[in-house]
Amino acid sequence: MSATAASQPQSPGPAGAPEPGTARPPRVIQSEATTEIPVHLLFRDDPDEPGAAAAVPLPPAVVRRRQGTGEQPRAARRPVVVEPPARAVPDVDPDLVERRARVLPGIAGVLGGCAGAAGCVLSLWWAGTLPDPAVQLAGLPGYAGAGLGVEQWASLAGSGTLALFGFGGLARGRVGGAWVLSLFGRYRGTVRRTGLLWVNPLLLRRRVDVRLRHWRSEPMPAVDRSGVALRVVVLVVWRVKDTARATLAVADHQEYLRECVEATTARVLSRLPADAFHDDAPTLRDAEAVGEALTKALAVDAEAVGVEIFSAQPTRIEYAPEVAGAMQRRRVAALDARHRDTVLTSVVDSVEDTVTRLTTRGLVELDDYERKALVKDLTVAFYTGHGEHR
Repeated sequence: MSATAASQPQSPGPAGAPEPGTARPPRVIQSEATTEIPVHLLFRDDPDEPGAAAAVPLPPAVVRRRQGTGEQPRAARRPVVVEPPARAVPDVDPDLVERRARVLPGIAGVLGGCAGAAGCVLSLWWAGTLPDPAVQLAGLPGYAGAGLGVEQWASLAGSGTLALFGFGGLARGRVGGAWVLSLFGRYRGTVRRTGLLWVNPLLLRRRVDVRLRHWRSEPMPAVDRSGVALRVVVLVVWRVKDTARATLAVADHQEYLRECVEATTARVLSRLPADAFHDDAPTLRDAEAVGEALTKALAVDAEAVGVEIFSAQPTRIEYAPEVAGAMQRRRVAALDARHRDTVLTSVVDSVEDTVTRLTTRGLVELDDYERKALVKDLTVAFYTGHGEHR
């Protein structure tokens, strides 16, 4: 359908206005398969004509509309990606952080203990209860003594307490070890010093190994992304970083670490398939990538109890015994299919190169039928040759 608009250049009226009495076509065209089209889209003013109206920017045309229905195409919707919820990190008392405990050099405890022992000897000599051999050994003068009175008992108790505190607080610090001190359930500090030390004997001591350690797990059950049962062995290199949390924030930090390794391994391995038989997608055979993901996930869980994870590397990932046979046959079939595809691609390239050289050099002139026959014969010959050399 087409329409034209008559206009007079000398008309005093506005440009593009029709003459009086001239019949104008309908302003709107309607049909079964189209929507309403405004009339100004059908009639355009001459751009060279003075006073012409400015061009109206139009929206892009709608395409891919069903004919005869008037249906508008729907906008494509992107699939909504559902992110997994963030895992909650265990909350630990923020005040439970390792700090240095107050200790004294061991010589202070030795001197205090010796002073207390000497005070006990003098108190007994003062009371006259010290045996004669001890008096002679100590080089004290003979003294009948005044008996065990209140003053003698007080002196003896003070000297004995000093001796007990002096010798009872002696401890030996070792390389790679630490003591976590607590009093009535309250954390009092950590001792990481080595050598002879004096620690308050009233404090409860818990020895913690802070050396670098490794732990190899037993074969743990897991599944890959396809739900295939696996058996995994993981080697974890770790050490205690915060002795306060490792001792007081959890009952047994080693058992906690074992449970975290099993749970984290099952969660990480379920993201990828064990093998990709027909494509080059990432799999669990990439030990470096799997180990990195396992280390990061395990470090987050272990940090709450003061354990530092250096590496968590799967040393063995294999199928469970009940599915190992079937998956091995599937793997062999996939390798054979991949080899066949490689051979076929090589044969097709060789045939194409041979036919192209024969025709471009003018050695043969082939029509379509002869070309097809030659391609067939060359394909059979090349493929048979590859099969014999296999």
